[in-house]
Amino acid sequence: MSKEYKNYSVNDFDKFDCLKISIRVYLVLIYILRGYVVWVMSVTNMRDRVGIIQWLYPEQSLFFLSLLSGLMGLFVVLILSLRRPNAPQWVISIWPYSRVILIIALLFDYLINLLGYFQWQLFSPLWLAIQGGVVIFLIILCYSSDRININLREFPETLPEK
Repeated sequence: MSKEYKNYSVNDFDKFDCLKISIRVYLVLIYILRGYVVWVMSVTNMRDRVGIIQWLYPEQSLFFLSLLSGLMGLFVVLILSLRRPNAPQWVISIWPYSRVILIIALLFDYLINLLGYFQWQLFSPLWLAIQGGVVIFLIILCYSSDRININLREFPETLPEK
């Protein structure tokens, strides 16, 4: 077991002696939650509240579907925020499946882009191919990371006082 930790320093661990969450998880979350990021940007823009949304999501349905796919990302953010000692049992039992939830959210998000292409002809085939490449790249990042594998096996426990 200790061999898998040999490439990590003391700074790579949190206060519960668990390996800090991989930056790859956060990259995937940013991609999945981009609809919410756009929404927050538009709400904070005092001059034109819907201009940013209309520019990035020409079809209103795509924006709402993006928010829907982002719900899975928000669920993972909730799990991440509740990941601590004495967490509810449902958090402990769902935590090992966080990567699967992220992958499903990525695939659902790409399905939304496919819908936008075939239903409303909103994207070019090149843009659709780039989106597909990004999704594949993020899935490969999720499954090729030893750190994510360790993160999913670990769950914080209360440490004895020294």
